[in-house]
Amino acid sequence: MSMMGQLMKPKKTEITDKLRQEINKVVNRYIDQGVAELVPGVLFIDEVHMLDIECFTYLNRALESSISPIVILASNRGHTVIRGTDDVSAAHGIPPDLLARLLIVPTQPYAPEEIKTIVRLRAKTEGLGITEPALNKVAEHGSKVSLRYALQLLTPASILARVNGRPAGIEEADIAECEDLFLDAKRSAIIVGQDSDKFLL
Repeated sequence: MSMMGQLMKPKKTEITDKLRQEINKVVNRYIDQGVAELVPGVLFIDEVHMLDIECFTYLNRALESSISPIVILASNRGHTVIRGTDDVSAAHGIPPDLLARLLIVPTQPYAPEEIKTIVRLRAKTEGLGITEPALNKVAEHGSKVSLRYALQLLTPASILARVNGRPAGIEEADIAECEDLFLDAKRSAIIVGQDSDKFLL
């Protein structure tokens, strides 16, 4: 069956290596003839340490292709075991042969003023009113706990402010109440550690 015939079949089919090679040949021919231009895409993989060794093998092979995308990998892990192996440990959970091909961009934690700006922008984007003391409290959580937790407090705090009839929007009391209602990961882990006999293992 021709390549176009395989592509036009109504039923689902697995893309075989042979079919992929045929498609690559056609694409390369179009590029050589000037009929088409290859604009590589961008593939962003967050939490890359969650990939297993087979995924890394495929990714390593795909990066060698002339039509491979720009790949951006993100991880917050240090030295950790590569998934799919029993005991192979590597930086960021990425195999050393792939890690050697990467440019590593270091990141720094946000400064408190940057966190405050991010929270202010998020509140504005979501159309939420927030007082300056409440903004300072959320920014403080962003510095001490995590930016994700701080931003997640905005929605329930806005609901509390609306229910309590606060015309100025979110106030510091709303943030404090949400802090009591919703735990961050660190406080939750402490509770689980203290009361481990009350949880299933």
